[in-house]
Amino acid sequence: MKCPICKKPADLSPRNRFRPFCSERCQMIDLGTWVSGDYEKQDSQPAGHEHHDDLKKRRLLN
Repeated sequence: MKCPICKKPADLSPRNRFRPFCSERCQMIDLGTWVSGDYEKQDSQPAGHEHHDDLKKRRLLN
C-alpha cells in the first residue's frame, strides 16, 4: 500500500507504528491537516441544489 501523504510504499504490518503512513513525518502532516479543518466533508451536491425529497418535505412542513 502507498502512504496517503507522500505516496511512497508503506509497511502495513504491526512493526510500522505509523501505519497507514510510511513515517512519523507523514503522520504528523496528516494530523496537522485534520486539526486545521482542511479535511472538511465535501458536499455531494452543489450549493443551492436540494434533493427532490427534501424539497417535498419542506413544502409539507410549511
